[in-house]
Amino acid sequence: MSRYRVTCIPGDGIGPEIMAAAKVVIAAAGVDIEWIDVEAGAEVMDKYGTPLPEAVLESIRETRVALKGPITTPVGSGFRSVNVGLRKELDLYANLRPAVSIPGVKSRFENVDLVVVRENTEDLYAGVEHRVGADAAESIKIITRQGSERIARFAFEYARREGRRKVTAVHKANIMKLTDGLFLEVAGEVASEYPDIGFEDRIVDNMCMQLVQKPEQYDVLLCPNLYGDILSDLCAGLVGGLGVAPGANIGAEAAVFEPVHGSAPKYAGLDKADPTALILSAVLMLRHLGEGAAARAVYQAVCNVIREGRQVTYDLGGTAGTREMGEAIAREVARLLTDQSAGGG
Repeated sequence: MSRYRVTCIPGDGIGPEIMAAAKVVIAAAGVDIEWIDVEAGAEVMDKYGTPLPEAVLESIRETRVALKGPITTPVGSGFRSVNVGLRKELDLYANLRPAVSIPGVKSRFENVDLVVVRENTEDLYAGVEHRVGADAAESIKIITRQGSERIARFAFEYARREGRRKVTAVHKANIMKLTDGLFLEVAGEVASEYPDIGFEDRIVDNMCMQLVQKPEQYDVLLCPNLYGDILSDLCAGLVGGLGVAPGANIGAEAAVFEPVHGSAPKYAGLDKADPTALILSAVLMLRHLGEGAAARAVYQAVCNVIREGRQVTYDLGGTAGTREMGEAIAREVARLLTDQSAGGG
């Protein structure tokens, strides 16, 4: 059995509690992980003078994989956010945000199964902006051929590997003919190399309408940074909200897996927070590590516990605490793996 070294960033607020639950679940899946715990976030500012100490980056560069809890970025820090800092320093160019319906999670929609693939390093989020005199400001939208090509290739490779049928490029090339035009042009060039995967494009405002009218018609959404940020939250809303939305930031040399909800400091230490999003992010991590059987068991266990509805947190209609829900999922993982082993599968 392989042994993995994984950087663990518990985060702050509810982060340590949901991280503890996630670790219990992963242990039940039988994956041998040596956790390298490091500190980041608002609570370490006094200690290190920054919410993202260099030791965190060094650890992720060494292990190449990290599981991260939610982090509060203090106002006035050197980074726009710790998340942006991690993506920039480690060149985590691909943001992966699945949005999949889970029976038992209250939502206006059923049978949604979407993945947003968001470019993570350029566009308006490159942060190249300045004041123009006293009464105006300017932000520069940067789209490069290299950045567009690698995120498009990531989307098509992901679609092929996961058995997905179609990639939809999202843009505003009718207005931003040079920047979004380049993104769309490159996406089309990459698409020609994947004849087994369908390809289409949608203007971003139309894409928003389409997603709330007929989300079942879409599969993998390939987006520049800003549109991807917006659409990934919209897609999370289709399946019940950020509490059940996993995320991953992936580059050539490292990958960081994290929920996308906030640190909810007012709930810190109360054993009330829903650990689902972090546990589902761990599912993405297990897949990344090549532990497919463990990933499938954890995902199915989450679905089973939520569908049953007895040992879930308040936001899912139950009365269980964070720890109790994590332990329930862990027991279900163990049961599924035992049944699988007994069945010879």
